[in-house]
Amino acid sequence: MPRFIIEREIPGAGQLSAGQLVAVAQKSCAVLTEMGPSIQWLESYVCDDKVYCVYVAPNEGAIREHAQRGGFPANSVLAVKRVIDPTTAEG
Repeated sequence: MPRFIIEREIPGAGQLSAGQLVAVAQKSCAVLTEMGPSIQWLESYVCDDKVYCVYVAPNEGAIREHAQRGGFPANSVLAVKRVIDPTTAEG
């Protein structure tokens, strides 16, 4: 199934408290449960004013639907074409 990177512009994201992050994660998980198993949240990286999320989903539309239902921004949704890491250098 395709993997996506979602860029969410959230001013002050890096200053959110642990409790606020729990609430956001709970909301996201609730929406995912409603949408069914075809969309999965793998992880997110919280930065100063942005959050970068990694999802597995059948298409970009599912990602955008999740964002709309959850009230989250989805400023950019990019399909991952390939994954590389340091072992890629080994040929």
